[in-house]
Amino acid sequence: MNIITKSRVILHVLHWLATWKKHNSHYPSPVPENPKFMTPWQAAGIIEDGAIVGTSGIGGNQRCAIMYWAMQERYLAEKHPCDLTVVCVGGQGGRGKVPGSLEELGVEGLNTRLITGHTETFKAQLKLADKGKLELQCIPQGTITLLLKAQGEGRDYVINRTGTGTFVDPRVGRGTPVVPPEGKQYVEVLEDGSFKYSLPLIDTAVFSAPAADRKGNIYVKNCAVLCEGLEIARAARRNGGKVIVNVGLIVEEGYDEIYLSADEVDAVVYWPETEQTGSVKHRKYWDFLTLNSTMTELEGVERLGLVNNFLGITPKRKVIDDVLARLATRIFVDHAHKGDHVDIGVGLPEEVSRLLSHSGVMNELVMINESGVFGGISAPGVFFGAAVNPKEIVSSATAFERVYERLDWAILGALQVDSDGNVNVSKRGEGAINYVGPGGFIDLVTNAKYLMYCTAWGDKSAFEIKGDEISVTSPGKPKFIEQVEEITFSGREALKQGQQVFYITHVGAFQLTERGMELIYVVPGVDVQKDILDVCPMKIILPESGAPEVVDAGIVTGKNYQLSLSE
Repeated sequence: MNIITKSRVILHVLHWLATWKKHNSHYPSPVPENPKFMTPWQAAGIIEDGAIVGTSGIGGNQRCAIMYWAMQERYLAEKHPCDLTVVCVGGQGGRGKVPGSLEELGVEGLNTRLITGHTETFKAQLKLADKGKLELQCIPQGTITLLLKAQGEGRDYVINRTGTGTFVDPRVGRGTPVVPPEGKQYVEVLEDGSFKYSLPLIDTAVFSAPAADRKGNIYVKNCAVLCEGLEIARAARRNGGKVIVNVGLIVEEGYDEIYLSADEVDAVVYWPETEQTGSVKHRKYWDFLTLNSTMTELEGVERLGLVNNFLGITPKRKVIDDVLARLATRIFVDHAHKGDHVDIGVGLPEEVSRLLSHSGVMNELVMINESGVFGGISAPGVFFGAAVNPKEIVSSATAFERVYERLDWAILGALQVDSDGNVNVSKRGEGAINYVGPGGFIDLVTNAKYLMYCTAWGDKSAFEIKGDEISVTSPGKPKFIEQVEEITFSGREALKQGQQVFYITHVGAFQLTERGMELIYVVPGVDVQKDILDVCPMKIILPESGAPEVVDAGIVTGKNYQLSLSE
């Protein structure tokens, strides 16, 4: 990327930061002759008190910011609409920092129940929950998408085995309620051990789309994601409710294939600042995030990386993280095959994605993205859920249907791991404010044949690289412990199902076996006794040979590090 392009991208971000709170909830309709076209304020007024509101989007993608602002402002002025239940898959908050997210509804009396899969971005709602002013429910993200689709088909439940042995299993955990713990249960254990999940019936759909014509037909050409827009619209219609769509462009009829016809929409809200993705307007969309890209993957990735680094959203990776990524990727290619269906999560797993992409191995895999965006390079940070040069964009429900049909690998992160191979990714500490939620994690680990967890050896652990060896200078606070605080993945259930499970760290790798957590590899320079066994509360089993294998020096240095898949 040249200096001129870099400067333009930085100016773009600076302009976004300077203006990201500006909005007009009374922005006039551009089609006054069509009563379907409303100002944001007017559209907020057709939402009933006590409505069950379904929303769509992930991360910075598909934010319906102008409607969230209008709903808040109308409530503060008139106490209407009030007592709303919000149903979303998760990731649509602003972490208490970014305006225009679903957190705008986090006002006492406005949003009184939140049902989601990933909670930690909703700081305003989590604070209300800790004050006893909001009911917080958590259901696996993929299962929520399937529930939304089911409602559009006339069913108010789905049946699966997602979450067996985890916190969402009422036999061993609390089920769906987070706060209060005695809240309504949206999961029921059936006689055969499967689960019946349900949701309140969606009666209001509120979401963004790229464009509408003057009749009110909705188009999604040049979107970055589709997520749950169609599913919540169909659910609201089936349940006798309302559909409100916010668009950023007014186009001529026939602009593209119709996504939602005018007779399926109750209100169209036009606002020229409506975003394709975080900071990017539909009227000036970034085509490398669409199916019509004219940019190379490399340049697209560089642009997104520049934005995230400037915003301080994406963690700064260290050289030692390359060691972990090489080890994880080496184990992956040793067990994976061409054509495998693979989902890679955020955080350290993204480093595995980077190596697979740069080596060309990714081209030999079928990459799964729970947002519904397939192919290309998954976008990080504020853009998570989109992809650079995607090959296909479908709804998130369709994506999870594919996951349930086939998923060979899930490469994910972890907060804690314990002696039984259990993993916690959903709870950082006490209270709603420290609750993360699993997102799509539970759906993914339930369906994958192979699982790989990439995580730091310890919180704030420190290392030095000396030639082709590493030295542990501080083990940090242990992440591998005797018992996790919350089970988001059950090691015992995985063994029952015959899943292959690996845990990759900076010092080496473990595999879950019938004998326990077996240390199978160590990185050159690591002292097994001093650096691992003496500092780790988790019970560790050594191989029957007596010692784990020391991986080759290329894992540390990157020299002669090559990747290839077997047929």
